[in-house]
Amino acid sequence: MTSHQYEFIPLDGIRVIEICNVAAGPYCSLLLADLGADVIKIENPGSGDTLRAWPPHTGPEDDRLSENFASLNRNKRSITLDLKNPVDNAKAKALIKSADVLIENNRPGVMKRLGLDFESTNLLNPRLIYCSISAYGQSGPRANEGGFDVTIQAMSGIMSVTGVPDGAPVKCGVPVADFTAGLYGAMSICAQLRTVAQTGKGVHIDVPMMGTSLAIAALQTSEYFGIGKDPVKLGSAHPRNAPYQAFKAKDDYLVMAAGTQALWESVCQILKSPELLNDIRFASTALRAKNQLVLKDLIEAILQTDPAAYWIIRFSQAGVPCCPINQYSVVLNDPQTIAMGWVQPMVMANGQTTKTVINPIKFNGATAPIKRRPPRLGEHNSEIVDDILNLPDF
Repeated sequence: MTSHQYEFIPLDGIRVIEICNVAAGPYCSLLLADLGADVIKIENPGSGDTLRAWPPHTGPEDDRLSENFASLNRNKRSITLDLKNPVDNAKAKALIKSADVLIENNRPGVMKRLGLDFESTNLLNPRLIYCSISAYGQSGPRANEGGFDVTIQAMSGIMSVTGVPDGAPVKCGVPVADFTAGLYGAMSICAQLRTVAQTGKGVHIDVPMMGTSLAIAALQTSEYFGIGKDPVKLGSAHPRNAPYQAFKAKDDYLVMAAGTQALWESVCQILKSPELLNDIRFASTALRAKNQLVLKDLIEAILQTDPAAYWIIRFSQAGVPCCPINQYSVVLNDPQTIAMGWVQPMVMANGQTTKTVINPIKFNGATAPIKRRPPRLGEHNSEIVDDILNLPDF
């Protein structure tokens, strides 16, 4: 843990209503909650957020809770409301009236049928920042189509450049489409808070997962715009840089990135291979990238003489970025992870002690604390009703 005190809370006093399931929307509100916003999560009675059903579940046999849900829902309060029920719908509207932000990740049209769309809620609360996260956006020919991370990775082109040449389609192992949309949503909300404070006028933020997935592919889309050809799968390699990929040593793989001429020269020195340095096929970054298949074979032939750990030390000592391909069990216990305090203990509602990766951003040397454990379904019904709605308990 850092010795610095977390001296300020950027979003203190900001109330966020979350009407979301699974990942993109809950991650968006998690980012705001970590920064101090009061996030009230509205869940369906009975099952709640579908992420609650996702394994692994830990704790006592009669009270097992989802670790996946816990990872995205710390620092939030939970209230159960059946939004199709007129009484509960009225309570939701009262909460929205008290809020600064609403985040929803339903298909376009769902919130309108509930009377909770931007136009309706803007009449209740003209200052409301209303953030809609959906697969394709709120308009256009695909607006009514549903989508999940894997379909968006496919649709947006990410899967077309992921994997090895001629291999079967594979997605990125981390749900980048979901979490990228959440990041864009949180960034846009924070930007609009300042505008609303100045103008008093709310805004509807439309976050399309397909669009945000396209936006982070700037290098790939610009390649297509520049030469009119689709980028291709390269495994771990880079289309414009080499050596810059995974290499097989005697016992295991390592990743080495010699992204400049000076680093390339260091690599040749470490490999004790002046012939590589003098080979005209590898005389520039562009030529090394063009001939990277041949270069990879030549480098790996030398790396086969010693274990990966040996080469990682040699390259790193020379200033060449080089590292192992970590399992999560390793990186979560890496000295840098520990020193930065990115992993923190967290107690779940059933008493199960677990760990979580916190918001890694530091403010004046300190990271935002975990102020609330992940809530049980409807845990804060009475608290929210008493403190905000001033309605009889339910």
